[in-house]
Amino acid sequence: MASLQKGFVYLVGAGPGDPGLITVKGREALQEADVVLYDRLVSPRLLENTQDYCERVDVGKRPSSRWTQEEINRTLIRMASEGKTVVRLKGGDPFVFGRGGEEAASLRKASIPFEVVPGISSVTAVPAYAGIPVTHRDYNSSFTVVAGHEHPDKKESAVKWEHLAKGSETLIILMGMANLPRIRDVLLRYGRSPGTPVALVRWGTRSNQETLTGTLADIAERAKAAAFRPPAVIIVGEVVRERERLTWFELLPLFGRQILVPRTRKQRSLLSAGIEQLGGEAVEFPVADLKMAENAENVIKAEPMDDWLVFTSASGVEVFFRILEKTGKDIRQWANAQVAAVGKRTAVSLKEKGIQADVFVDTHSAGLMEAMGSLVKTGDRVLLVGGGKYRITLASSLQNRGCQVRETEAIETRTVYGCTKDAVRMLQAGEVDMIAFASSSTVRHLVEAIRPELAGEEEALYSVPVACIGPETAQAAEECGWKVDKVACPHTVEGLIDALCHLSEERQTALAATAEGPS
Repeated sequence: MASLQKGFVYLVGAGPGDPGLITVKGREALQEADVVLYDRLVSPRLLENTQDYCERVDVGKRPSSRWTQEEINRTLIRMASEGKTVVRLKGGDPFVFGRGGEEAASLRKASIPFEVVPGISSVTAVPAYAGIPVTHRDYNSSFTVVAGHEHPDKKESAVKWEHLAKGSETLIILMGMANLPRIRDVLLRYGRSPGTPVALVRWGTRSNQETLTGTLADIAERAKAAAFRPPAVIIVGEVVRERERLTWFELLPLFGRQILVPRTRKQRSLLSAGIEQLGGEAVEFPVADLKMAENAENVIKAEPMDDWLVFTSASGVEVFFRILEKTGKDIRQWANAQVAAVGKRTAVSLKEKGIQADVFVDTHSAGLMEAMGSLVKTGDRVLLVGGGKYRITLASSLQNRGCQVRETEAIETRTVYGCTKDAVRMLQAGEVDMIAFASSSTVRHLVEAIRPELAGEEEALYSVPVACIGPETAQAAEECGWKVDKVACPHTVEGLIDALCHLSEERQTALAATAEGPS
């Protein structure tokens, strides 16, 4: 990245909607940012790449918005002039119908240094997620991108529709839904066949993607009948025929499902990543915050003479290294110690710190002692770092083996209040399809944080199907008022994702049966 001696602006393409489609360089820019000015269509998940101190400013243009392009330009200049690193996060690519060129020109005029970080454009990504290749050697070797927000038959249109109608094999039309009947009429008028396949893709690359197909002759009527609204990409051409055999995204097992994932404020969610990989949308909701336990620093900074470091949670790993940094210690002081980890997320957190666990079990039930086996000897000194009831059981087992155990929870969790607005709105609107609980603590914190806000509408929360990572979590959910629909087996993140897939399939089957009615 650029060396930043003074204010600097990154014009970053966020991609078309799927947060996983941002580039590595775009993510790095977000991690450096003091301020992010982001568009309406940018995934909120991308903002999680910013630091805690980063200011986030929604400058999305909408009817009720006070932000004009000139105001955005002035804000970029002002913030950069204050010495800040500013990211202008724009949907798609900054220079593809994104007005990024205007923003860059205003920065150059004000002598503000900037860098353009290209993004994946909806021009190619949205058709791809709908199973439509924009080029295919059986159909075409070219495509044309058109802005469809102009009236195609207005006298001074910048789009030469008379040439495009028959001269371009595939047309990709952005921002054209409002003018779909006019676009149809002008293409037909200039010689495009009425039988030409057409696809409309709304919210492309997101879990709520919708695709409608037809022909040039009937697509406008089909869209009206289906109440198909913008934002959407219009694809006109023979390549649309490939959708029937190349559809993939809409066939994923969690496609179209919005799943509430309660988590700690700082926790990075492998669960959310797995949900999105299978086509769902993980609506992450921070319900708890991590805090060092009072005894953690004293226990960890004591003279490290341990034979074992045992971590039972990823948050324990985080706090352990935070204390090392605070106290000026170094992991090399445990160079002769063996390391054990409970849970895949814990092992991944250690690996990110450069440590490979000597012993690992991918479960939060009894099993680590068996895995450690003869490696544990009477008199071994063990530092046990983590949280949950399993830590207490493990400490007792180690002591029964004759080990000297020092232990700390490393963290305390506190309920986060004041972050409930979006979750409450989605629950009230019936937009949450499932809730996934990965720990018993998130169950309790969710109830504490959100139930007061529902005020008489608790049914909106308790009527949502629930999947839990294990029996302990399921028990906590039932005690709080839920009927638990699925319990993961095995009790892992992967098992929980599998449970969500089964739950989604069962709900789909039930809905289909209801729609068909009694035979």
